[in-house]
Amino acid sequence: MDPATLIGFAVSIVALFVFMTMEGVAPTALIFLPAIVLVVIATFGAAAASQTLDDLKKVGSWFKMAVLPAKVPPPTEQIQTLVSLAEKARKEGLLALEAQVKEIQDPFLKRGLQMGIDGTDPEELRTVLESEIAAKKAEDKVAAKFMNAMGGYAPTIGILGCIVGLMNVMGNLDNPATLGPMVSAAFIATLWGVMAANFWFLPMGAKILRVSELQAAQMELLVEGITEIQAGTSPRAVRLKLTSLVPPSALAKEAA
Repeated sequence: MDPATLIGFAVSIVALFVFMTMEGVAPTALIFLPAIVLVVIATFGAAAASQTLDDLKKVGSWFKMAVLPAKVPPPTEQIQTLVSLAEKARKEGLLALEAQVKEIQDPFLKRGLQMGIDGTDPEELRTVLESEIAAKKAEDKVAAKFMNAMGGYAPTIGILGCIVGLMNVMGNLDNPATLGPMVSAAFIATLWGVMAANFWFLPMGAKILRVSELQAAQMELLVEGITEIQAGTSPRAVRLKLTSLVPPSALAKEAA
């Protein structure tokens, strides 16, 4: 799991536990299986109903994107790769990159360079690569919307659980000794709904959008590098232009 995501989840839960303890409520009260089953499964089902079957096949990858570390290489590493390619292309021509392209692991960079080597018109090359970036951002937005949908449904489903619990309470009014625990159990479903939405699902949706932004920025950096290499720009100019596209904080972090 991404350390930042894990820390965020942990801090939220610990804060809730501390609050419950200070209020005189045992944190173990949260362990109420009927409420957990209702909120988690029904929330997923409600969100799934708003997607297509093809979308649901990607749910596993969406959850991975939400909780695992972002797969974004350091910008300085990408810049160095592009500058090295620019040096070779400047000295020996674009065709000299043919062998190196086969060794590149990044599929986006590999496709872009191959298009440049094949003599694709610069404007067309940029259009194709930028369209690919737009398509990826649109797909990531669907993933984020799914998580946000779960965050929207969870509190309401928790209230449904509370209503069902209160119906049970109303059916046992002739036994006052059991009413207190039954009312408490009814409200736990609401607590789980609000907690799941605000501690997990909504933050996971925001995390997906943030990862998408970082990956899109990386791809845009590669587009600029590829087009400059194709144009025969000097390695020094390539480095200066690409460095100008990177946030100063990222450059300072790499330099430290």
